[in-house]
Amino acid sequence: MSLVVRAARAWQRPRVFALLTVAGLVLGALLGLAVRITGSDGLATTLDTVGGLFTGLLQFTVTPLVFLAIVVGIVSLRDLGGGRTAARLGGRTIAWFAGTSLVAVLIAIAIGLVGRPGEGVTIAADPADVEAVGERSAGSWQALLSNLVPDNPVAAFAEGDVLQVVVAALLIGAAAYALGERAEPFVAFSRSAFEVVLTVIRWIVVLAPIGVLGLIGNAFATYGTGVVASLAGLIVTVYLGCAVVLFGVYPLLLKVVAGIGPRRFFGATWPALQFAFVSRSSGATLPLSRQAAIDLGVDRNYAGFAVPLATTTKMDGCAAVYPALATIFIAHVSGVPLAAWQYLVIVVVAVFGALATAGTTGWFTMLTLTLAAVGMPPAVIAAGIAVVIGIDPILDMMRTATNVAGQITVPTLVAAQEGILGREDPETAEGPGAGGTGPGPRPGATAEDAPAGRAPASST
Repeated sequence: MSLVVRAARAWQRPRVFALLTVAGLVLGALLGLAVRITGSDGLATTLDTVGGLFTGLLQFTVTPLVFLAIVVGIVSLRDLGGGRTAARLGGRTIAWFAGTSLVAVLIAIAIGLVGRPGEGVTIAADPADVEAVGERSAGSWQALLSNLVPDNPVAAFAEGDVLQVVVAALLIGAAAYALGERAEPFVAFSRSAFEVVLTVIRWIVVLAPIGVLGLIGNAFATYGTGVVASLAGLIVTVYLGCAVVLFGVYPLLLKVVAGIGPRRFFGATWPALQFAFVSRSSGATLPLSRQAAIDLGVDRNYAGFAVPLATTTKMDGCAAVYPALATIFIAHVSGVPLAAWQYLVIVVVAVFGALATAGTTGWFTMLTLTLAAVGMPPAVIAAGIAVVIGIDPILDMMRTATNVAGQITVPTLVAAQEGILGREDPETAEGPGAGGTGPGPRPGATAEDAPAGRAPASST
């Protein structure tokens, strides 16, 4: 066996891969700070290029992955029962989406009221950033509703409009479900294409340590530590709010409703959470999220439907915790006091607006929507977003990890209530991640069973 082959196999081992990813994170930060100190344009360009290429590869797979996963997932619901069963599963899933979003936003508001981020801080927004924010489409209920249905489905795919792709996938998946055997050729093609996309993503995920180095390095090179220090209050409260939801609310719900302890939950989900943190993409983490839900005992057919749907609509970090705390922060910095009714509006927007967010732009839509809903003047909205957008990469890492944890938690809770959670399945109970060592294929696993970034046993 050649040295290259042995090195490639070692690279993909869960513990080695995790260490390499952390090493990339640390080295990237050091290189980014080196750029700030030395002013090396060559190093800065290299970090930007490496991070950009990795992000581009991830975005390349998101749209087809979401579409195919939802279509295949809806058709797979046939194996769980009839149309009533599918409707009940969908209804419970949406109800848990809204319920956990409510808990997340209430926690965020409580932390904001106690921590009071932004109070006493004076920050002037960069005029160029204010102008750039003004050119972006602000969030509104009318825009969310009017953008649900694509005028041209091809354009929705080409432009990467994830929300429109989700709607198209739901319609096409429902039609394929209704047609039954007549749609079998299309379903077979979709399943095959889904496996192809999953394989491509597995190859991309292997590059995560290198991509992380470029992304983190570019962030430190661009923003340095000055902006971070001035916005420390927002960073600390957002991380604290997300941590309470991620490490407190979800494990508690899983223990009470599904009988799954924190050790087992984090053992199965840690690879997905880690990758979500460094990639800042729920869509790119979808294969890992789906496999984590299956490893926790969620029926494979239901997981194929619920996790992709959650990936585009269940965002407690981006749509609940962050908009609430950022709104409080901007209000304090701008000297605009918030009344009790405005906090209630923040809650309502978080619960209902979270169901309409999608993809990497969800935080911007939800933040502008929340700021507008509480009555902030347009000038304050633009200036406030221009201030916080500078540290967005730092915040987005924790937001995305929280999003992904919720996207795995909700299907697990619904599966437990529906009696389709295989807690007694030996492959699930003793499966990968149960001991906290990271992902790995179960005995006799197929390529579909292997999570992203890890090849099935037969190929190693």
